[in-house]
Amino acid sequence: MLCLSEILLQHHELESFEELVSLVEEKAREGELFFQMDVRPPYMDTPESWEDRLEAAFAAAGRR
Repeated sequence: MLCLSEILLQHHELESFEELVSLVEEKAREGELFFQMDVRPPYMDTPESWEDRLEAAFAAAGRR
């Protein structure tokens, strides 16, 4: 299971929400089947709908 908190702990190089979205998509394409959003991303550009955006990115990339 892919946990958002683990991504954030392992990837300190991420500087924006959009970079996080790209990484979540990459992880889905690599075969992750489940995604848990257990913390709010700490970026200044994190939108109010961050959970929906990450869920959509994960689901769409997993189908490719």
